[in-house]
Amino acid sequence: MRVGFLALVLGASLLPAAAQAAPKYVAMGSSFAAGPGITPYVADAPQRCGRSTRNYAQQLAERRGLDLVDVSCSGATTAAILEPWNELPAQIDAVDGDTTLVTVTIGGNDVFYIGNIMSISCQELAGQGKMPADKCRPPQTATEADYARLEEGLRRIAAGVKQRAPNATLMFLDYPAVLPPQGTCSATPLPDKAADAARAATARVEALTAQVAQETGAKLVKVSTLSQGHDACAATPWTTGFPAAGGVPYHPNLAGMTAQAEALEKVLNR
Repeated sequence: MRVGFLALVLGASLLPAAAQAAPKYVAMGSSFAAGPGITPYVADAPQRCGRSTRNYAQQLAERRGLDLVDVSCSGATTAAILEPWNELPAQIDAVDGDTTLVTVTIGGNDVFYIGNIMSISCQELAGQGKMPADKCRPPQTATEADYARLEEGLRRIAAGVKQRAPNATLMFLDYPAVLPPQGTCSATPLPDKAADAARAATARVEALTAQVAQETGAKLVKVSTLSQGHDACAATPWTTGFPAAGGVPYHPNLAGMTAQAEALEKVLNR
């Protein structure tokens, strides 16, 4: 009897690592996390989320053997992470006591960042007769109240993750460079004033994300810095331009997602 018990214990201790429970990883965020336009998509994900099987979370999970729960969704704001969004539950509900890693890319939709440059680019090409005007949505103006709500949302996300998973590592990623530091190109058909306004908007989102990460003890991956020289106008872009053949305009391409996965892995290896 004792011999049998000993054999059972020894056998369990010698199980290969693959048979042990993989660390749980929750990926949250908007389209810049989900990866619309990068096919194939996750089969059981809501169609409107555009959740790619090759976004940075999926790539990181494969590299490190993580048990991924990817709840990222195109169009999400900080509110969609914290509260139910139409038919979708709050993204943060996926975080629990078993979670060891959480990544978040969020904030641009709270202040209409990408939506506005898509709208204005559409209007610019429509004015040149290169696109039907009825395809263009009007841009929206972000107010100081919108930025204040964004900061509050980021803080609530950090606090919510800490409450649900006290021992988890929380990592915020800011946004990759879409526009060059100055000027524009054929891939970014924007008036100078609109391009400058977009650069100012993303700079504020980056600053708020960095501030909240520092003050809440979260880690920050500065994709904004990492992607310099890889904007939509660059020779090796990490984001698409406007329009994007077969993809989503002004969003990360596969190279951009791979670069983010590699950056996350480097931070985790420190």
